[in-house]
Amino acid sequence: MSPLLLGAVVAAYLCILAGLALKAYRETRTGADYLVAGRRTHPFVMAMSYGATFVSTSAIIGFGGAAALFGMGLLWLTFLTIFVGIFVAFVFFGRRTRIMGANLNAQTFPEFIGLRFQSRGLQGAAGLLIFVAMPLYAGVVLMGGGKFIAQILQVDYHAALLVLTLIVAVYVILGGIKGVMYTDAFQGSIMFAGMVTLLVFTYYRLGGVTVAHERLTGMKDIAVSMFGAKGHTGWTSFPTFMSEYWLVVVTTIILGVGIGVLAQPQLIVRFMTVRSDRELNRAVLIGGVFILVAVGVAFIVGPLANVFFYYENPATQGQIALLAANRQVDAIIPLYIGQAMPPWFAAIFMVTLLSAAMSTLSSQFHTMGTSLGRDLYEGALGRQGNSLLINKVAVFSAILISYALASGLPLFFEGGTAIIARGTAIFFGICAAAFLPMYFGAIYFRGMTRAGAWAGFITGTLTSLFWIFFIHVKESRPLMLCQALFGVDSLAGDSLWAVVDPLVVALPASIAATLLGNALGAKISSRHLVHCFRGIARAPRRATVKTGLQLPAGVPAAD
Repeated sequence: MSPLLLGAVVAAYLCILAGLALKAYRETRTGADYLVAGRRTHPFVMAMSYGATFVSTSAIIGFGGAAALFGMGLLWLTFLTIFVGIFVAFVFFGRRTRIMGANLNAQTFPEFIGLRFQSRGLQGAAGLLIFVAMPLYAGVVLMGGGKFIAQILQVDYHAALLVLTLIVAVYVILGGIKGVMYTDAFQGSIMFAGMVTLLVFTYYRLGGVTVAHERLTGMKDIAVSMFGAKGHTGWTSFPTFMSEYWLVVVTTIILGVGIGVLAQPQLIVRFMTVRSDRELNRAVLIGGVFILVAVGVAFIVGPLANVFFYYENPATQGQIALLAANRQVDAIIPLYIGQAMPPWFAAIFMVTLLSAAMSTLSSQFHTMGTSLGRDLYEGALGRQGNSLLINKVAVFSAILISYALASGLPLFFEGGTAIIARGTAIFFGICAAAFLPMYFGAIYFRGMTRAGAWAGFITGTLTSLFWIFFIHVKESRPLMLCQALFGVDSLAGDSLWAVVDPLVVALPASIAATLLGNALGAKISSRHLVHCFRGIARAPRRATVKTGLQLPAGVPAAD
């Protein structure tokens, strides 16, 4: 790769980011600007920001590498992401969240929940969970970006990590959510172009679409001989039902991320940044196409990398992708880019990966910071002050924690563990179990009580943590708490429960607790509910007719 070309591409990229950051800084004058962009975001910016935030280096490097191991069954995640993460999220959750958020003047997701259930404690608890759990997610995204930069530029990992963190920190702290969304839209556009180019060159390199997939299908016997005991049936077919690989693919990757996307605080807040339903409707198509390309391409190229390493690359001939990358799942995609793509593409793809990492990181930093500043300090503790300054200091604190975590993660998760993809799935799973039942109840059920919200939140959180620390062996083993207390890596031993994702158990438990708590809790005042749901319910036509028939004689219908 030409250093001159790489330098020119990166310099142009950074200059545009600087211009967008300056624009956001000039337009940010109030706390509402910093937190919800004044509720006047353009639908293109909103949709691209939503998609770019969701698709990080985890989706491209982590999940792309996981697809190289598990096969194209991961494409079901693409379908779920588009259907659930875009269509259901925007149509069934977005509109109600936008209207109710404006009615309550909520500026963060925890504040939205706290105001809906009239509970500062619930706002603080939700903010605390985000502030504690999200650094792991941010840490693995930072780690993915840092690893890729270090590998492409042949520099020290920690130096790459520091530079990446500093660049994102500048425009998030100065521009708030506007800085995040403006740069997200630009970065999302780069990601879209980069992934399309990657797909085209991959098919060109492997002999065309049909030939490439036929060659991959022909490697079925290799996959079965190596991983058949765990349920692998080939890279173009799904793992054996209820096998170890089936449970990992379905419960951790597909359901963990596909369902968890509905309850992501950094995504939900975007619904509150637009002015009307029209902007949301226009954003559905834009977001759907973006997700199809950004997520789907990684899940196609990952498995096809096996064809390249096994047949095409002289240095790795006879080795599948996992072996070519020294059993490091997270290294498969960077290695493939470096060896299969033309040198100039490495520069383009580096900017694509930078965009993916930075767009997700900026939202994570902003969400963690506002959870600390807005929800914990100002909301739960009731402290007063310069809101803009408080949230900037909080964002800075969140960035420091994430950086420290990303620096230490490789010490614990080196050696082939797909921690980048797993860290994403863990956070998505915790959010789904803790937030989804009460979030759904908040916007759809007037009879939802504060006790029901608390019950679901506590049960979902504790069940997730218990399963992560003591049952799910992929996390419980490196965390070592189970080993220290009970002398084993998992309380489930060698049973299949040890590979069942926490979401599969924690979400049903959270739903059950929410229903039980709701039945026992005190009702929220009807006056408050009228205020919350104002403008949400569309009056059925039949009700209008019926009301008209009941008017006393002589009273005009307009009255």
